[in-house]
Amino acid sequence: MARQETLIRDEGASREALSLVVRGDGIARIRIDSPGQNQNTLGREEMRQASDLLDRLEGNEPVKGIIFMSAKAGSFIAGADIHMIQACKSAAQASALVCEGQAIFQRIANFPVPVVAAIDGVCLGGGLELALACHARVCTDSDQTRLGLPEVQLGLLPGLGGTQRLPRLIGLPAALDLLLTGKRLRAAQAQRLGLVDDSVPKSILLETALHWVRVCQRGRIRRRSGGLQRLTSWALGGNPLGRRIVLHQARKQVQERTRGHYPAPLRVIECVRSGMNDGIEQGLKAEAKAFGELAMTPQARQLIKLYFATTAMKKDTGVADSNVKPNAVRRVGVLGAGLMGAGISFVTASRAKLPVRLKDVEAKRLASALKHINDGIDQRLRRHSITRFEAERSRHRVTPTLDFTGYQGLDLVIEAVFENLELKHRMVREVEANCNESTIFASNTSSLPLTKIAQAAERPENIIGLHYFSPVERMPLLEVIAHEGTAAHVIASVMAFARAQGKTPILVRDGVGFYVNRILAPYLNEAAHLLQEGVAIDRIDQALVRFGFPVGPFRLLDEVGIDIIAKVAPVLHAAFGERMQPVGAIERMLDTDRLGKKSGRGFYRYGGKRSGKEVDKSIYRLLGVSPRQEMAEETIVDRTLILMLNEAARCLDEGVIRSARDGDVGAVFGIGFPPFRGGPFRYMDSLGLAGVASTLERFESGVDSRYAPAAVVSAMAREQRGFCAD
Repeated sequence: MARQETLIRDEGASREALSLVVRGDGIARIRIDSPGQNQNTLGREEMRQASDLLDRLEGNEPVKGIIFMSAKAGSFIAGADIHMIQACKSAAQASALVCEGQAIFQRIANFPVPVVAAIDGVCLGGGLELALACHARVCTDSDQTRLGLPEVQLGLLPGLGGTQRLPRLIGLPAALDLLLTGKRLRAAQAQRLGLVDDSVPKSILLETALHWVRVCQRGRIRRRSGGLQRLTSWALGGNPLGRRIVLHQARKQVQERTRGHYPAPLRVIECVRSGMNDGIEQGLKAEAKAFGELAMTPQARQLIKLYFATTAMKKDTGVADSNVKPNAVRRVGVLGAGLMGAGISFVTASRAKLPVRLKDVEAKRLASALKHINDGIDQRLRRHSITRFEAERSRHRVTPTLDFTGYQGLDLVIEAVFENLELKHRMVREVEANCNESTIFASNTSSLPLTKIAQAAERPENIIGLHYFSPVERMPLLEVIAHEGTAAHVIASVMAFARAQGKTPILVRDGVGFYVNRILAPYLNEAAHLLQEGVAIDRIDQALVRFGFPVGPFRLLDEVGIDIIAKVAPVLHAAFGERMQPVGAIERMLDTDRLGKKSGRGFYRYGGKRSGKEVDKSIYRLLGVSPRQEMAEETIVDRTLILMLNEAARCLDEGVIRSARDGDVGAVFGIGFPPFRGGPFRYMDSLGLAGVASTLERFESGVDSRYAPAAVVSAMAREQRGFCAD
């Protein structure tokens, strides 16, 4: 029989975020339910209520244990209230804020009776730090359960004891991996690391938590680990020498990865070092000080704004009418079994968990695509991102076909065939002939206007664009392109479908190049112009990487493929004139079969131990260039980047994108614009539009007319306005 529970909360407490119930056996349950929110968060009020409840429980003899759990399905605690952090005006204020939280969590850690966290769903940031302060942790094996400390992704660090308790619980190397990457663990991964003590079905979560309260009542928990595991843990951080080596290696890797742009990871390492060498009290002081200082950095401010932007976009249906609801997409077809089609099939089957009918005219290409999909699933399995059962289900969701068998009941068909208008027209006609009247036809075109593709349709209202970026499995952005006749429910449906695939979709108006390719083209073109002027390829790439891009323009050209660029560039040139005129180097590279990484050579050499590390020096001879120009890095960055910024401003002015928010998110997620700089529009605001216009005018008079400022840039410079309201 279930034990009777006694309510010991005040009247009206149901409106509060934390409520308290004490069972007949003396076990107290603190239930978390942030009012008016889909996810629980830790704000000032939640922390105050937690402190009050601890006051009431402390010294209460009938209470034999405490369980923290959520009243919201799929959400333990999503983290601290970011608005609360953003509102801090000084480092001292932010430090004081986390000191208050540290004191409450330290009370939990030192509480005289066992405290257990019963976790179902999202447990991130401050939520996991609360769980770490408990004496034991259990979680559900639900697919929604995720545990992690993602603060570093906001330019911050865990400020409520995370840098101190995590290494002590799971060991230094594993803790640094989580702290420095912000990765999120599934239940099985968390249990394997020792982050949670048990992982069980949701139906027995409370019973399991009660069991662990009794385990803690009997004495100290002995967490199981083999002799080799204990020895490895000791060698890699359990002794001063091993600790020094691990921390030194971590600093080295962080500096290589961040190039000094992100201060948070190094501060994480310093806080961990302080706590392990000088004790947890000193470690918590270091953590609070570092948190406060990081909260005031421009990197954190921009990353937090980017976080709010992407969070707001999760609710964006793409249509202004709130009465328009998306239709459910339950079955998907993909036309074309190349790398793009295989990638689309993979994210649809493994992330959206939808059945995919993959069609091609060649059995060999279908076999290759299925291998690509299986390899991706195997990789997720090796990383313990999915179970073996889930892996097998994903494999069976993709079925190949050489004809349109099985297409009659599909809700959405995505074409990923060659960039040929006649071929795409044929796909439209065949889909309309073989599917039902409500089937959405989505083109993955990267350059052809959607309006032209829709000309072949009997039902143009069902035609939409889904522009994926390669590799589909890794690139988070998806451009959703609507032409003037696209139905509102079609837009809403594919926006919802994109999120199910794990994508961040932005709605883009139909037009040549859409948004991402249009702002990327002048940037890449200008890099080629600099090369023709005698600036070395690696010098140009290194300058842009040091600015914050993940790769330089020439490495990016090799990754995308010179043949793809060659198809898109003339289309952009025809639409936008001289400012998009491609440089002749591309044609000469095609003539010698230099397609980039896919052919083993482009601007760089590929294959062998130094694959992609060194410029292929023979490219200079092919292009008739002598790399002698010692141009300053600042000039290289200005000349390439300013054209991207100028084109982004034009896109917003012309309505290609709906907002500066969409333009920033699109550039960060689509081409790797440095996140800590906020995106093109926030970066222009930080420079000042007068400065942007002045730089363009200087290059226009000194280099070429392609630098002419966009009308909107000149106007905003005169009016001393910016693109973003905050």
